Amino acid sequence: MWFRRKDNTPQDSAHTAENASAAQSNATESPTAADKPATRKPATRTKGAEIEQAAEHFLKRQGLKTVTRNYAIRGGEIDLIMRHGKVLVFVEVRYRASQSHGSGAESITHHKQQRLLKTAQHYLQQHYGATPPDCRFDVMSGSGQPVQFEWLQNVFG
Repeated sequence: MWFRRKDNTPQDSAHTAENASAAQSNATESPTAADKPATRKPATRTKGAEIEQAAEHFLKRQGLKTVTRNYAIRGGEIDLIMRHGKVLVFVEVRYRASQSHGSGAESITHHKQQRLLKTAQHYLQQHYGATPPDCRFDVMSGSGQPVQFEWLQNVFG
């Protein structure tokens, strides 16, 4: 019976201890993905989480109440779902360190809008069924240090 080891070398089930040690010594000579230096993604995700948290606090000071954060399905994710009175608000948080390439809101493509709509429809179906509440899409566009937000309400409506 054949299978692949974690180091991606094919092995037979009759694999001997001698061959295993030889394969292990070969594996230590070539670097694996785990040996490579970490990319910037974890720092970027951390920064993104901090921006989303700041946006959430901003919106709470404006009277919105948090329903959920980072609602994700296979086709997309909504950063924040909040309530503003009786209205359910789907919030997309965007950040640009500088506005030299446009605002965060300008970076929301038609494809991204379609993914947000699909994700919101899924959320509404799962939580409200045939009687969804009034809802809207807002964008929190942040830029600069310290972060300054522009709150755009009902952007898809």
